[in-house]
Amino acid sequence: MQRLTITLDDALTDAFEGYMSRRGYHNRSEAIRDLIRDRLHSEQLADQPEGDCIATLSYVYNHHERELAARLTQAHHDHHDLTVSTMHVHLSHDYCLETVILRGPSNRVQTFADAVIAQPGVHHGHLAILPVSASEEAHPHGPGDAAGMDEQHPHLHLEPLA
Repeated sequence: MQRLTITLDDALTDAFEGYMSRRGYHNRSEAIRDLIRDRLHSEQLADQPEGDCIATLSYVYNHHERELAARLTQAHHDHHDLTVSTMHVHLSHDYCLETVILRGPSNRVQTFADAVIAQPGVHHGHLAILPVSASEEAHPHGPGDAAGMDEQHPHLHLEPLA
């Protein structure tokens, strides 16, 4: 780990201290690390739009909107390669909240999220996207076979960048 020293003017320091307080940070280092990570992730997404990501898409919608539930379901089926899981919550007699875990190339995830959020009747859509490195590897899992060898199962490993 390296130590960095920075100098900020009083107004920026006061604004930063307010930010830390509102966000619940207990020290400047952790707050600065998170701000740097956020900026680096944004640049990664802009520089490599085809790069892998994991994301959450949350939106509220009026389930009485004509054909909306069917359109949303069809959109998820049409992009089943991106959709990992969906959680559906009934908020009231009229509104539902869905949170969707997405995985894939960030440009495709963004395009899918934009299309969902743009549907008439969808409100408060938000996409949180995290660039990742992805690799498919085989690792031993399970108690092993009669010869004592663990069975190998390939699966995807995702690691946050930076």
